[in-house]
Amino acid sequence: MDYNDFFKQATKFETTYPYQETLGSRPWPDFLEIPTGLGKTAAVVLAWLYKRTVLQDSNTPRRLVYCLPMRVLAEQTEANIRCWLDNLGGDTANIPIHLLMGGEQDLKSWTLHPEQNAILIGTQDMLLSRALMRGYGMSRYQWPVHFALLHNDALWVFDEVQLMGAGLGTSAQLEAFRRQFKTHGNTRTLWVSATLNRQWLNTVDFAEHLVNADTLQLAEQEKQLPAVQKRFQAIKRLQQGKAALNAESKKNVCKTYLAALVDQILETHQPESNTLVILNSVERAQGLMQLLQKQKTAIELLLVHARFRAAERRQLNFAIQNKPEGAGRIIVATQAVEAGVDISSRILFTELAPWASLVQRFGRCNRAGEYEQGADIFWLDIDDDKSALPYAYRDIEQSRDILRNLTNAAPSGLPPVESEQAISPILRRKDFLDLFNTDADLTGFDSDISLFIRDEGLPQLRVFWRDFQDSKPEQTQPGHTELCPVSISQIKAYLGKDKQKAYVWDGLSENWKAVNKDSVYPGMTLLLRCENGGYDATLGFIADSKTAVEPLLPVDDVADSYQGDADSRKTRPILLEEHLVHVAEVAQSLIQNLKLDSDENTAAIGTAAAWHDVGKSHPVFQETMIKNTGLDDKQLWAKSSSQGFHSRRYFRHELASMLAWLAQGEKLPSHDLIAYLIAAHHGKVRMSLRAMPDEPPAKQGRRFARGVHEGDCLPPLQVGSVVLPETALQLDVMELGESAMGASWTTRTQRLLVEHGPFLLSWYETLVRIADWRASDQEQK
Repeated sequence: MDYNDFFKQATKFETTYPYQETLGSRPWPDFLEIPTGLGKTAAVVLAWLYKRTVLQDSNTPRRLVYCLPMRVLAEQTEANIRCWLDNLGGDTANIPIHLLMGGEQDLKSWTLHPEQNAILIGTQDMLLSRALMRGYGMSRYQWPVHFALLHNDALWVFDEVQLMGAGLGTSAQLEAFRRQFKTHGNTRTLWVSATLNRQWLNTVDFAEHLVNADTLQLAEQEKQLPAVQKRFQAIKRLQQGKAALNAESKKNVCKTYLAALVDQILETHQPESNTLVILNSVERAQGLMQLLQKQKTAIELLLVHARFRAAERRQLNFAIQNKPEGAGRIIVATQAVEAGVDISSRILFTELAPWASLVQRFGRCNRAGEYEQGADIFWLDIDDDKSALPYAYRDIEQSRDILRNLTNAAPSGLPPVESEQAISPILRRKDFLDLFNTDADLTGFDSDISLFIRDEGLPQLRVFWRDFQDSKPEQTQPGHTELCPVSISQIKAYLGKDKQKAYVWDGLSENWKAVNKDSVYPGMTLLLRCENGGYDATLGFIADSKTAVEPLLPVDDVADSYQGDADSRKTRPILLEEHLVHVAEVAQSLIQNLKLDSDENTAAIGTAAAWHDVGKSHPVFQETMIKNTGLDDKQLWAKSSSQGFHSRRYFRHELASMLAWLAQGEKLPSHDLIAYLIAAHHGKVRMSLRAMPDEPPAKQGRRFARGVHEGDCLPPLQVGSVVLPETALQLDVMELGESAMGASWTTRTQRLLVEHGPFLLSWYETLVRIADWRASDQEQK
């Protein structure tokens, strides 16, 4: 099947645009700059599908990572892709699609099969935080796995880049780092927008690559095609709206600005059509919706913004795609609709915004030229610098100057985008390498990466509601359908009223601990009490709502615990020696399926897999496995149905495994790499080695860390064809400097980071973990 037929079968379109054929048949560009409404999403996704499944192009990465700036309608992108896959049928229809939205149940769902083609969809919050080894809304111990799979053999697509803010510079820096360090497979980035300014990507490390970057645009002949001309010449009458936001009207926004806006919306709205109203803040959008609801008209009312739970957002997605009938529909939205939302309106109201954003918004009016008599756009003036947020007031002024000289917003007559991006912090190489260490600092906090992901004022953490009464809630982790994105300012407003409390999971103490408005920070997932309100199904998160929230049933019962060892607590008991052999076999199979080169590093993956659980022979671990199970205490067990806790708090068997390797393992050039892969296979012992803050000390002043005490002995154990003798564990490596064991653990791991780079080191680490997961699943089946 040639690409033209492939595309038409997937989309059911009668024809393709030439640029879509170019994308599917030629090497990937760096930038795709195509006017809104001409099928950019389909072009990118289907080009990737065709190259991977039909051409089997080795230069096209096996994971497509589709990143949207807003969360609101990520499900719409997922639904469109699923429809295309179903239309194609065959093996293509079975390519997995994963929506990364936070919540514990998605932690392993897409990571188990790195050798398969896969499509990952998410927002820049979810995807960039994972790409920075600080994934929002997920277990910290899974950070390295997601980091590895997003940076190796992955095609990143950043859609609607004009909305990305600080995340755009970060995307450029990450692409530069992937070109500096080694990666597995071909990993690259494609930036997509109708309003693209290449200089937005002119960051300190990507600048040298920007010079030769390739851009795909519409050819001049393509612009003359009837279908393109219909969109380019679509009549969109442009005029200033009656409502304006200024120093006077903002004193009582609802009674002045929003009330005047309601009057003009109802005056101009047309039956059987959409009227779209785009405001720059969630609070104003919610206020306008409340005023419209009070009018009690027959017009359908929908509110679209980023602060809804997934459950309500799915209903919204379904409603927004239906054709408006009868009295028609009014959609009130924030800038969320600028990104990948395929809706068209007869009437559009929009507040002033940077010119790139306004061009995108105009594309949501008479989108395909379907209103031959034309459509109407009303721009709403903002003449107040504080009301301009989240945008810079100078950008608002520039847009106003442009609009005063325009009467039609047809794409063919719009000036090009020449504005500069707002200045944001830039992720430097040292910052990035420091993030590879996933241990929290001594106070229990992590580096704040939010400044590299979003500008101030946009959603930066997640909340969910449960029905409980006591001050020490016993609640499971949230599923992604429960999670609602919230900005720092809104959660502080919520917690500031009536001394409300929120709760955050503490993986060390294994409970929910209370936090107040002064101790919240980006990336948190907070538990709220239903009776305290804060949410409305039609308005989303609203800090001053006192109506009790309807809870959603949690999907999973998975706790993000340091001491937890769920992978070892299984229905079917498994002998330790058998498990080591099985994981080593699965690792070799995985290596073959990925067609990894036979080298020292690949061999290290297999050796680490064979040794990874040697530390489970430790008496502390065996005591836990046998407790209340009736298992033979003369055997060594890797898995059992025991639900008991280790007698030593924070005991980590993988540390004992690593120390056994250092003492007994073959002194290969990859000796330290194997030690690291053994230690890191649960994500809890990685770059540093120290005792936990409240860990009980060992007796007689011996060194101790993570429940392992110096002098502990592991019994004899067979590892493959090698029989290990009894091994006394030494902890010299936790000290700084040289010792009888050689370099310290910190020195060894830093050397590995320099030698292999963050992407390959995490890749090797991830393959050992996946082999362990897959072997364990097979054993239980």
